[in-house]
Amino acid sequence: MNSSTAARLIQLNKDFYTRFGDSFSATRHRIQPGVCRVLEMLKGNESILDLGCGNGEFARELAKRRHRGTYLGADFSLPLLREAESQPEGFSAKFVEVDLTELSVNSNQLAVTDHWSLITAFAVLHHIPSTELRLNILRTVRQLLKPDGLFIHSNWQFLNSEKLKGRIKAWEDVLVSSPALSGVEASDIDAGDYLLDWRSGGEGIRYVHHFSESELGELADAAGFQVAESFSSDGETGNLGLYQVWKISS
Repeated sequence: MNSSTAARLIQLNKDFYTRFGDSFSATRHRIQPGVCRVLEMLKGNESILDLGCGNGEFARELAKRRHRGTYLGADFSLPLLREAESQPEGFSAKFVEVDLTELSVNSNQLAVTDHWSLITAFAVLHHIPSTELRLNILRTVRQLLKPDGLFIHSNWQFLNSEKLKGRIKAWEDVLVSSPALSGVEASDIDAGDYLLDWRSGGEGIRYVHHFSESELGELADAAGFQVAESFSSDGETGNLGLYQVWKISS
């Protein structure tokens, strides 16, 4: 994917989360089962960098569990960050506005501790267009981690749901009607790239990439990681989220 197309898809998602941040947040007031499984892996003293922290639900769950480690949430959506800042007393969560597509440039904002023992990115990477941008983020994540730290992320497996597949918009239809994607051709899009509609609080469109396990494995290898664990969770069928635990390759 060329950089111009990637930039337009990034802006499409920024516009979506600016416009629909509040209505999106209203649908995200519970922890997904896969995230609960991740929480059970923790000892309670990890320093955690939460990329794409959204409205802060993960931080609130950490607070309920009396997590003792440093926590920093990063997101580009101001509506979501405003809600995230409402945390229980006694939990020292901090939040920062960061464009994850420029993570390497903004990494100094995230270096508030001597590297992180855990970095999370729940439902984040599937919104990042192009292999180049994904690798830029993942290599920065590696630099921010402690040598024995873990990177845990999840990616939406919407093709496992007939209902969600019904929300896919044809590229050809959107490209001819959307000013935001003016100049983009269907041939500019990578395999696995989709546009999904949104129907709460108005109509909108998001860019989403559908990852396979093999594709994620290739990204891990290219970024200097190895996949320590993979599991499926979430949704009525228990397979709408693909979770992976990565550790730094030796």
